[in-house]
Amino acid sequence: MTQQIVKQETLALNGDEAVALAAKHCDVDVVAAYPITPQTIIVEKFSEYVANGEVHTEFVCTESEHSAMTASLSASLTGARTFTASASAGLALMHEMLFVTSGSRAPVVMAVANRALSAPINIHGDHSDSMAERDSGWLHLYVENAQEAYDSIVQAFKIAEDPDISLPIIVGLDGFTISHTLENVNVLPAEVVRQFIGERVLPVVLSHEGKMVPFKLDPDNPTTMGPNASSVFYFEFKRQQEEAMQKALKKIQEVNAEYAALTGRSYGDGLIDAYQLVDAEIALVVVGSTAGTLKVVVDELRREGIKAGLLRLRAFRPFPVEQLQEALKNVKVIAVMDKCMSPGGLGGPIFAEVRSALFDLTPRPLVISYIFGLGGRDSTPPELRKVFEHLQHVAKTGQMGTVMHYLGLKE
Repeated sequence: MTQQIVKQETLALNGDEAVALAAKHCDVDVVAAYPITPQTIIVEKFSEYVANGEVHTEFVCTESEHSAMTASLSASLTGARTFTASASAGLALMHEMLFVTSGSRAPVVMAVANRALSAPINIHGDHSDSMAERDSGWLHLYVENAQEAYDSIVQAFKIAEDPDISLPIIVGLDGFTISHTLENVNVLPAEVVRQFIGERVLPVVLSHEGKMVPFKLDPDNPTTMGPNASSVFYFEFKRQQEEAMQKALKKIQEVNAEYAALTGRSYGDGLIDAYQLVDAEIALVVVGSTAGTLKVVVDELRREGIKAGLLRLRAFRPFPVEQLQEALKNVKVIAVMDKCMSPGGLGGPIFAEVRSALFDLTPRPLVISYIFGLGGRDSTPPELRKVFEHLQHVAKTGQMGTVMHYLGLKE
């Protein structure tokens, strides 16, 4: 029997407000945070919910982002549903604690309003901050608009808190482009959200006393988490995190499908969102809000008879290798667009992983790297069209030339 789509309310919200409302609807127990542009609106708005008595949440104003993640970790390990938000230098300051949080298997949900890192100082949106944390053991989702920001926060709790996964998750939304832009957002009734994600279920583990107990800090069942692991055990802990990442691939898809049945909204298969790719000969791969602009460019090219396509990578961790291979196996030439740099490397971080994932395909597509939008620099449809024109030239001549390119750079 097909599930009936739930009636929803349409509100005018910017991306930050949509995230805060989603966290409210998820009945979060603890929010620990420190404000930083462009995510400040998220925790500012949530603090209003707390002050007005609209939520029963412990709101902890910390003295830094490092402390915010420490508090979030501690709260999560007691069994509390925990949320925080950050960006840019704030996320960088959390760096140490991000590894501790994932290694402790604490399913904290964090919204990151993506912003450039200094120097020179820049408050605008690119993906330098969260891409710098790509190996920290956190799940990573990137959204296209405010609607997906709301939906993804709701989904994030259901994914991260699954006992087979128990990993923290970042939901990235482009700074200012999404965080501060007003859009229509369809929101669910709070009780429907809470029913969808359910109560947090803790994994059951064997304690040092020989008892099977919930995995949490509990005076009645004392335990230690993450104090020390020598070379005798450390490797196995890291392997367990990788196993959880692989399980998350299926979980993200399942939650996306369940949410689609509830709301009528899905984001591809949850991992990737393909657009006009079925017969595409040239295609772009991108994360974030630029996908919306690129869809307009693809439609324009299609009307001209050019077989262009787009793949939006929604999940960056875990990296959906099989899904990418299947979606792009018939494309001749691909450009991967990174809104950040990997100085000294060959192309951006997304390019490196996409190219590696496609290496074993036969025939193997040609893959080109494009760096764009650093520091929030706008990329217009005419500029983005130039990337497709470049791909057409490569497809026609078979000559790729330089692998790494810059879009919109003043030279």
